[in-house]
Amino acid sequence: MVGVQDAPETQSLVRRSAAVLRLGSLLLGAGAGSYRVKDSMRRAAVALGLHHHRAQVTLTEITTTAHDGERVRTEVIEQRRVGVNADRIDGIAGVVNQLGPGAGVADLEEALDRVERTPPRYGTVLNVLAVALACAAFAFLNNGGPIVCAAVLVAAGLGQTARRRLQHAQLNTFAVTALAAALSSAVYVGIVLGLEELGRADTSHEAGLISAVLYLVPGFPLVTGVLDLVRLDLSAGVARLAYVTVTLLSAGMSVWAVTWLAALELDGRPTTALAGPVLLVLRVVASAVAAGGFAVLFNSSPRAAATAALIGGVANPARIYLVEAGVAPQAASLAAACVVGLLAALVARRRRPSRVTLSVPAVVIMVPGVMVYRSLVHLNEGEVAAALGNGVEATFVIMGIGAGLALSRMLTDRNWAFDR
Repeated sequence: MVGVQDAPETQSLVRRSAAVLRLGSLLLGAGAGSYRVKDSMRRAAVALGLHHHRAQVTLTEITTTAHDGERVRTEVIEQRRVGVNADRIDGIAGVVNQLGPGAGVADLEEALDRVERTPPRYGTVLNVLAVALACAAFAFLNNGGPIVCAAVLVAAGLGQTARRRLQHAQLNTFAVTALAAALSSAVYVGIVLGLEELGRADTSHEAGLISAVLYLVPGFPLVTGVLDLVRLDLSAGVARLAYVTVTLLSAGMSVWAVTWLAALELDGRPTTALAGPVLLVLRVVASAVAAGGFAVLFNSSPRAAATAALIGGVANPARIYLVEAGVAPQAASLAAACVVGLLAALVARRRRPSRVTLSVPAVVIMVPGVMVYRSLVHLNEGEVAAALGNGVEATFVIMGIGAGLALSRMLTDRNWAFDR
């Protein structure tokens, strides 16, 4: 093996294969789906002159085999950090798009160095503020009143601050989620109970409680997992959805434990006294703020965040009105997610942001967090039938979101519409 590695032509294969693998690892660590990782690696391999390149991608690992004539090299890399960096995804997409036939491996390595050295676009203050505003806007969309929205603003902001610190300490991912959820829900419950003693509490506790931890919903793995399943990439899709499930359970159990200890009685579905054009305008603004806030959380560029806000401001109010008109929630979510995907595809053709970085922030606010929480509460109380009812309803809505995004991809991308 040592003698083979000493050959200059094999050294070239080693270097090119390593550069392509590094590109895939950076994409995977930034939260890109399996299809994007494979396609980007394939295009880079072709540009570097590799005759054949195959990759197996899961949630945390990539296995590649590169062919250069009769020489073959197989490599495996593990990416332990499961995170989201939309700006890095778009940056690497730009690098891949600029690669042409006969590209030099040194040029690719230098471009990847620049992408990897790029610092986060937003500091702690902007990140926390964006999360707090997004969660407060989501509380309003769930008919929470001014007091609930204010309590959510404080609770989500403190929870995100603690989450960032725990992540920098490299604590276990699920432990970080559980602790952040416990802090946010405890702060929210504390504010609500304190205001109840003063006779000023809002009644829509449930909507506010879930909104306070919405920032913990793993939107990127959820969407990319469903899209991986649509592409029949089962190993990656199942792994991502398993990660999503454990993350939601970690957050949900913490929220339930806090409410159980505080003996907080959750009411039914809250309603709003607003109506007409005023309600429509506020829903558009709240949807835009929520989508834009989550785009900032995902480290999207300012342009991508603004575009995601516009897309969310159009699609989400339409979904809410469809549900209020009697349309099944899963059907309304499918239609809204399809609109999001089509608008994202239209923008992505003319600008740098990719579809996924535009569409995920806009659909995260459609995730039925209240239904998931109700299912956990009923399950812990032994009410199996009610737990299954809410769980099935939430599952169908999530499936509708994924199906809508997949449909939009099939309508705008021949590689998704045909399996050749």
